[in-house]
Amino acid sequence: MRIVLAEDVFLLRDGIVRLLESYGHDVVAAVADGPSALAALIDTSPDVAILDIRMPPSHTDEGLRVALQARQLVPGLPVLILSQHVEQLYARELLADGLGGVGYLLKDRVFEAEQFIDAVERVASGGTALDPAVIAKLLTGRGQHPLELLTSRESEVLALMAEGLSNQAIAQRLFLSEGAISKYTTLIFGKLGIEADENANRRVLAVLSFLRSPRG
Repeated sequence: MRIVLAEDVFLLRDGIVRLLESYGHDVVAAVADGPSALAALIDTSPDVAILDIRMPPSHTDEGLRVALQARQLVPGLPVLILSQHVEQLYARELLADGLGGVGYLLKDRVFEAEQFIDAVERVASGGTALDPAVIAKLLTGRGQHPLELLTSRESEVLALMAEGLSNQAIAQRLFLSEGAISKYTTLIFGKLGIEADENANRRVLAVLSFLRSPRG
């Protein structure tokens, strides 16, 4: 898998490059600022981009702005944001195109190499990988049931889907059978009007509907 990495802290950037390469991935560009990141994404057309948010020149929101620009130029370009901060407005914009292939992890909450690599590979394949803290921030001010058609349990299952968990992992988290979770996901798809489509990932569409739902 070909990857562009943008991170301004040298030791962290170098460490991530070594980690990715140890799992057999090819880091085609590792840069330290927003303009270089955008140029690398356009020039190399990677399978996935891993971007910090606050980089030179302004140290504000370069990473997210680069992600938005890149996905306008290359619709559906998989992007994993890796940051210490949750930028609510831009995060919503990043999710708004509905194309999937989006991740947002907080650096201080990534505890294992396998956790990080799994998130990178999931986003590259068109899925989502969102930290629970990011989800909570995006849902600030919403009612207990972001989508009125869903029951409390269905909303809970959908929130765990947004973290990128499989049905098996959700079942373990909720102490339910995998069959029960499969039934919940089927009900969720039905209530959200998401029909089977070989050109779309129904889990991604459900998650995006959840995150873009009106405030309660």
